[in-house]
Amino acid sequence: MKLSRQKFLDSPNKVITLLGMSGVGKTTLSSQLPQNQWFHYSGDFRIGTKYLEEPILDNIKCQAMEQPFLRDLILSDSIYICSNITVHHLKPISTFLGKIGDPGLGGLSLEEFKRRQRLHREAEVNAMTDVREFIRKGREIYDYPHFVNDAGGSVCELSDDETWDALAEQSLILYLKPDTALENLMIERAVSDPKPMYYNEDFLDEQILAFLDIHGLNSTEQMNPDEFVQWVFPRLIEYRRPLYERIADKHGYTIDANRVMLLNSERDVLQLIAEAL
Repeated sequence: MKLSRQKFLDSPNKVITLLGMSGVGKTTLSSQLPQNQWFHYSGDFRIGTKYLEEPILDNIKCQAMEQPFLRDLILSDSIYICSNITVHHLKPISTFLGKIGDPGLGGLSLEEFKRRQRLHREAEVNAMTDVREFIRKGREIYDYPHFVNDAGGSVCELSDDETWDALAEQSLILYLKPDTALENLMIERAVSDPKPMYYNEDFLDEQILAFLDIHGLNSTEQMNPDEFVQWVFPRLIEYRRPLYERIADKHGYTIDANRVMLLNSERDVLQLIAEAL
């Protein structure tokens, strides 16, 4: 959606979609938007509670069934298992995605890792497709005048033109662009606390071959799962940067991510957006 600055500020029903790597400030920005005026839609929350709910629970149950004590309780219907996913607590999604590598270190096989990655991609497309319906619900059912879509960090890898065209038609797309210092901080965080990630399959295949070659390994099952995540994250930033920029150039606008930390109110957010238009 392309808007003039004044048209955006005067709109009685503002709709924005936030893009950027995890940790760049999307949730920080959206937290400055009053929850009684803005419907807050999290793509990751929708993925975990709707489209990956069953696979996530199956993964948890598989882990539990390996423990004889829990296995007996599950098989006798003495306990039940559920995941407690919230907008600010999405760990069940990351534990389902897992990390590729040595099974002895908690890693997944290449086949299983890719299966989960494909499920996540399909779920992300569906979650973004659902934005239109939730904009309607936000207004007609819950009486929210405005809507913010906090999209996942991997949404830039969706090559589905129909999905992007729909998002651009429905919302003002805003890319939170980090500078080199912020990117380095994100890399430091990934190194100190390597988390499961979604990767485009072509990118993943290329990086796995490079990692195996550099470390003199013969298969993914010899890889240290955490070391691969730490090694690949800077390359993931490099890979995704032009994808975000292409989307912003075609469908939306770019915001300096460093300015997000200076926001203290809805007024500050709207002014920052207006400056980008």
